[in-house]
Amino acid sequence: LPALLFASISASANMAEQAQRASAAGIDVVTYPTAVKDVVVIVGVLPAGDAMAEPGNIAIPTLAGMMLDRGAKGLDKFAIADRLENVGAEISFGVGTQSLEIRAKCLKKDLALVMGLIAAELRIPALQASEFAKAKQQFIGSLAASLQNTEGRAQEAFGSAVFPAGHPNRPHSIAEYMAAAKSATLEELKAFHAKYYGPAHMTLVLVGDVTADGVQAEVTKAFSGWTGGRDYIRPARPAAASGQRDILVPLSDKPSVSLILGQATGLRYKDPDALALRVGTAIFGHGFTGRLMGTVRDKEGLTYNIGAGVSEDTIVDGAWDISASFAPALLDKGLASTRRELQKWWSDGVTEAELADHKQGLIGGYFVGLSTTGGLASTIVTSIQRGYDLTWLDGYPEAIKALTRAQVNNAIKTHLDPSTMVLVEAGSVKAGSAAPPPPSRD
Repeated sequence: LPALLFASISASANMAEQAQRASAAGIDVVTYPTAVKDVVVIVGVLPAGDAMAEPGNIAIPTLAGMMLDRGAKGLDKFAIADRLENVGAEISFGVGTQSLEIRAKCLKKDLALVMGLIAAELRIPALQASEFAKAKQQFIGSLAASLQNTEGRAQEAFGSAVFPAGHPNRPHSIAEYMAAAKSATLEELKAFHAKYYGPAHMTLVLVGDVTADGVQAEVTKAFSGWTGGRDYIRPARPAAASGQRDILVPLSDKPSVSLILGQATGLRYKDPDALALRVGTAIFGHGFTGRLMGTVRDKEGLTYNIGAGVSEDTIVDGAWDISASFAPALLDKGLASTRRELQKWWSDGVTEAELADHKQGLIGGYFVGLSTTGGLASTIVTSIQRGYDLTWLDGYPEAIKALTRAQVNNAIKTHLDPSTMVLVEAGSVKAGSAAPPPPSRD
C-alpha cells in the first residue's frame, strides 16, 4: 500500500506548475485550471477579522462582514440575490480571527457578473442604517444562544487563558461582544471599512474552468482603482504559559461537560518543529485511529468524543489542546484517563509503526482534499496565508515523508509540557471543586 500511495503522489506532482500567480489591481491572484468543465470556484481572504477591531468596539469587524451581502450602492440586496439566482451562482462572506473570507461559485460564462458583484459588495457596500440594525439584532441573538454552549464557552475560557492581552488569538468574552454589539454605531463600521478593506494583502484564488489571462482581466476590471487595506497582525513575541491553570465554567442542567486541556505552542505553522508536532498530535488524537479515541472512548467507554489538535497557527503562533466531552458522572475518570494517555505519549513518544501509518493517512487525506475545486482553492489560500509559495502544494507530501520519529518525539517534548497545561471544564460543574492534579514532568 505505501508503494501505491507514493506512486500516486508522484503522478500528482508538479501541481505548482499548473497554478499561475500574478498581481491584478493590487490583489494577489492565483489561477488553477482543472479538468472540471464550465464551473469556477472562488476563495479569497483579506485582513479584516476580529483581531483588527479598534479599541472602541470589538463587534465592528463581524458586523462589517455581515453587512456585505445586504446591498451595494445602486444595487440593493434583492437585486443582488436575483442576479445570482438567475444564473445559479453563490457568494458568501465570513469573518474569522484575522481574515474576512470570500467564497463564490459560478459557471464560467458568469464569472464577469460574479466578480463584479463581489467587488461591489466589498468596495461600495450600501451600509444602510435599517440593515445595520437588523445585523446587530441577529448578531446579539446568536451570541445569546452561544452563552449556553459548553464547547464554545470552554474555547473562550481556554483562549483567554493561553493567549495574553493583545495577542490576535486571544478571544473576547461573549458578554463583551454582546455589550459591544448593542453600542456599535454605523459610523464606527464605516470607519473600519475604510481603513481595513482594500486590495493590499488580499488574495483571490480561482479554480476550475479558468485561464490566467481571463481571470486577471476580470479581476482588474472589477477592482481597478480600489486602494487601501492592512496587513495581518503578527505579534513580536509568541504567547507564553499563563498563571491560571484550572478554570471552571459552570452551566447548569447540561448533559455533558466540555473539557479542554492544553497550552500555547509558541509555533506558527511554518516554524521548525511545527509540522512534526502536528504529525505527532495526529497519532495521539486524530479521529478513530488516534490513541485517545482508541483508549478513552473505545476501550474504557468514558466518552463519545475526544481528540487533540493544533489550531490558530496559520498566521501567528497557535495552541495545542485535547478537547473532549464527558457525562458529569464520568468526568473525574475521563480526566484521569486523558491525563494518563497524555503523559504516556509525552514521555514515550510515538512508535515507528504509528508514524509510518499516519504519514500514509495524512498524505492520502491531503490529496483527497485536493480532489474538489473548493478543497483545492482553500488549500492554496491557506498555504499562502501560512507564508508558503505555490511549490508547497507539492512540498507538503514530501515534508511529511521526510519526518523521522526522532524529529516528532523531540517536537513533542520541546514544545509541550503536560504539567503546566491549562484545564477548562464547562458545563455541570461546581465552582470550587478541585481537578485531579497533573503528573509531574519527567
